[in-house]
This record gives sequence, C-alpha cells and structure tokens, in this order.
Amino acid sequence: MIDHILAVKSHLPNLRLTCDSVNAPIPAQLLRTGLADQIREFIVEGISAGRWEPGERIVERRIATELGVSQGPVREALRQLEAQRLIESLPNRGARVRDFTERDLAEIFPVRAGLERTAAELAVPRLSDACLDALEGHNRLLGDAARDGDLHRQMRLSIAFHREIVEAAGNRLLVSVWEGLGIELWTTLSLRLHQTEIYSKSAEHADLIEAFRRRDPQAPRLLHDHVMNYAP
Repeated sequence: MIDHILAVKSHLPNLRLTCDSVNAPIPAQLLRTGLADQIREFIVEGISAGRWEPGERIVERRIATELGVSQGPVREALRQLEAQRLIESLPNRGARVRDFTERDLAEIFPVRAGLERTAAELAVPRLSDACLDALEGHNRLLGDAARDGDLHRQMRLSIAFHREIVEAAGNRLLVSVWEGLGIELWTTLSLRLHQTEIYSKSAEHADLIEAFRRRDPQAPRLLHDHVMNYAP
C-alpha cells in the first residue's frame, strides 16, 4: 500500500516533467482525472485490505492529507466509487463503505462472467504467443503465492490473469465496463464471505490456457463457468 501512496504522490510531477519537455501543457482537468483514477484504486485496495470496513466512513480530507493532494480528485474518486456501488454518500454524513450482502455478490458475478465470456470470444482469434506466455506467467506466480499462503497476492495475480484476457479482446469499451465493476473488491468480498480457495483456481487457469492455445471454441464457456465458481 505504501508503494501505491508513493505512486499517487508522484503522478502529477511526472506528468508535468514529460509535458514540459515538449512544451505542451496538459489541461488541469486531465491531470485531475488521471489522479482521481489512482486515488480510486488506492481506496479500493484499502477496502480490500480491511483498512475501511463496511459501514465505516471514508473522510475525504484525511485521504487528501495522507496522499498530499487537493480534495478535488479525492472527491471525484469517491464519486466514481459511488457509481460502482462500492460506497454510499449520506446527507450530512459524508461517504462510507457500503454494507455488502450476498445479494450484491450474486448479482455481480453473472455480469462479470458474461463480460469475460464476450472478451474471450473476441480474444481467441487474436491471442498472441506473448499474451499466452503472460497468462502462463501469471498462473505460475499464482501457484507460488498459494504455496506461500499469501492470499492477498493470490487474489491480485488471479485478477491480473483475467485482466490479460479482457484486454486481449481489443475492445476498450469492454475493458472500461469490466474495470468499472470493481473486480478486485468483489473478489476479496467473495473470499471473505465464502473462503473461496483461489489456489484451487490455478488448475482451472491451466486448462483455460490450453484451450486458448488450441483456439478451442469452448474456451469462452470454460471461462464463464470458471468465473461463476467464485460466486456464492
């Protein structure tokens, strides 16, 4: 999480340095939007790690102070999270983490499974050897994390595996919608509520990789069923 904070703090200076070198200033709104995305990821990681529990307030000013930024991009990040149904704003009480329910999980996973099935259908004809090798790498590291008992790392690597497939579809709108689901947090909640064993998913990942290598027309269905195994 410390690395994430440092990344957020260094974001604006890095952009300005690159920009100044070509004498083409970046609009302030664009800078704020990019920073808001990073702050949103920082908050999601905090919720996933248990820093903010369901029902707990997220204080805009405290986050701004901690990250050394203004409250504007923090406010925008909170708006994005509210749109993703990860937090809620209450009159005169600010923002707080939603109290997630099994119904929330039951609703999110069919949507995610459908999106990833579509991504696989688009990706299969265009998967490169480099992409397949990347999937192998993610899955190998996932196995290592499982042997080490590092649950948080397993979760991150599993999501990286799925992100690789979604991005391979080459459809920016699909990627945007998928990211908007808050995959990392919902996966973490599934783990907490149902003790889903991610390490057992490594074998399913291996089967998926082989199906992709064969350009198996059943690969999208296999991916759909694999995602639904995370659901309650």
